[in-house]
Amino acid sequence: MGHSAIWSGSGAGSRVWYRFLRESVRIMIGEASPFLSPWSNFYVIVGSSAGALTGLQFVVMALVADAGAIGGSLEVRAFGTPTIVHFCFALVISGIANAPWHDLSSAALALGLCGAAGVLYASNNIRHARNAVYSPDAADWFWYAALPLAAYATLLVTATVLDSHPARALFVVAGISLVLLFISIHNAWDTVTYVTLQHRKRNDAHEELGSNRQET
Repeated sequence: MGHSAIWSGSGAGSRVWYRFLRESVRIMIGEASPFLSPWSNFYVIVGSSAGALTGLQFVVMALVADAGAIGGSLEVRAFGTPTIVHFCFALVISGIANAPWHDLSSAALALGLCGAAGVLYASNNIRHARNAVYSPDAADWFWYAALPLAAYATLLVTATVLDSHPARALFVVAGISLVLLFISIHNAWDTVTYVTLQHRKRNDAHEELGSNRQET
């Protein structure tokens, strides 16, 4: 009699039970899921792309070594290693965005640490570029120094407002991950074209020297 009274009439018992279940699920999955779950497919694409394209830089370095155009350790640290690092940061951001966070503050902390680490790395990379034998031009400073530093600094700032403005902040984080991918792809291509041109100039110089010796 008591149980039938609960589930009859206006259905008040059903509504109470439904609210209890909904609240329990909300507590278990946390508040972050409604904001992060729509980005799941996006970060799967970004993360898989970053992981796959990391191999691109290994190919680039193999071409550089084969062409005999590899510089000193400072050149590699300033213009080679950062490409791998930017790919890895994009991969880490994707992992953070897909992690089962119980609240956005934890995700914001992880992204903030990622941004801070990126700022420190980009700042240190500028020091390597200044001390390198190769003298970077304005485009090199933009792609290898200024743009990465700006991206990581933006990530750090965005992480501080993620908990209070999640919808807009997540769009910024997504944009940063794409910027890091684009920087890495551009820099890898830039390295390949530079090495190719330098290798061609070296071969032309050798051919010209050989022809001059034959004439004399």
